[in-house]
Amino acid sequence: MPSLLLDIALSAERLRAVYQGHANRVLLRSRDGRRVSLPAHHLRPFLTHEGVYGSFALEFNADGELLALRRLA
Repeated sequence: MPSLLLDIALSAERLRAVYQGHANRVLLRSRDGRRVSLPAHHLRPFLTHEGVYGSFALEFNADGELLALRRLA
């Protein structure tokens, strides 16, 4: 299954536009340089008062459909 590694550093302030309804996707860059447009609701399980920070694996199928987003230990 294909996957990408993402290092995400999004402050709560930057995510505010998403939760106010002004945006519904977050544009990220993977470790190998590819741009990823991720539906913002996939970040909700990782959201803290500070925002979303950490390393993540984004797994997808051959059609590019998201299968899982998981935090790396």
